Amino acid sequence: MAVMSDNELKLMSQRFRGFYPVVVDVETGGFDEKKDALLEIGAVTLKIDDNGKMTTSNEYQCHINPFKGANIEPDSLAINGIDPHHPFRVAMAKDEETAVREFFRFIHKEMKPHKCKRAIMIGHNTTMDHNFIFAAAERNKISRNPFHPFSTFDTVSLAGLAYGQTVLSRAAQAAGLEWDSNEAHTALYDAKMTAELFCIIINRWAESCGPVWTDTSSN
Repeated sequence: MAVMSDNELKLMSQRFRGFYPVVVDVETGGFDEKKDALLEIGAVTLKIDDNGKMTTSNEYQCHINPFKGANIEPDSLAINGIDPHHPFRVAMAKDEETAVREFFRFIHKEMKPHKCKRAIMIGHNTTMDHNFIFAAAERNKISRNPFHPFSTFDTVSLAGLAYGQTVLSRAAQAAGLEWDSNEAHTALYDAKMTAELFCIIINRWAESCGPVWTDTSSN
C-alpha cells in the first residue's frame, strides 16, 4: 500500500469541506431499517493525489448475525443470495453491535490522518445504507457515529448526470468498468464498484474544470 504524502493527506480535508468520503453498501433482510436485519456491511475509503485525482484506498467487510427479533424477508434473500443461518456464515459473522462498533473504529482510523472532522457516506441509493447504519447505531446505543447525520453523496444522481444511467450495473459499464453479475449484491463488491464509479465521475469533473478545493478554516 502506497504511503500518502502530508500534502495528499491535507488535500482530502479540502476537497469536500472537511468531510471524509466513505463508500458504503449494506445487504439486509428487507427495506425497513427499524425491523429488518442488517446482514452485511461493505465499505471503501478514498484517497486523493496532488493533482486532485481520487482513487480507492482501503476496504472493510463484515458479515452480521441478525439482531434479536429481526425480520427477514425471503424476497430480499433471493436477491442478495444470503443464507443467514448457514453454519459457515454464522461461525464467521459478528453480532450487530460488535460489527458496527468495529466499522466505526475503521472509519475513525482512516479519517484521522486526513484531518477531516466527519465522514460523509457515499452510496448507490444512499438513503437505504444511511438509514440502516444509523438505525443499527441507535439500536445498540453507539454514540461515536462518524457519519454526517443527513448529508450524503449518491451515485444514482451523479451517474444519471454523467451517463444517463441510474442502475449501478449499467452506470458502471457506461463508465467503462467491467461488471461481474456473480459478485453483485455482495456488500463489498457493490461498494467497490460504487467507489470506482464515484472516482471516475469526480475525476472527469476535475479534468474538465480543474481541481476543486474548499476553505475549511470556518468549519
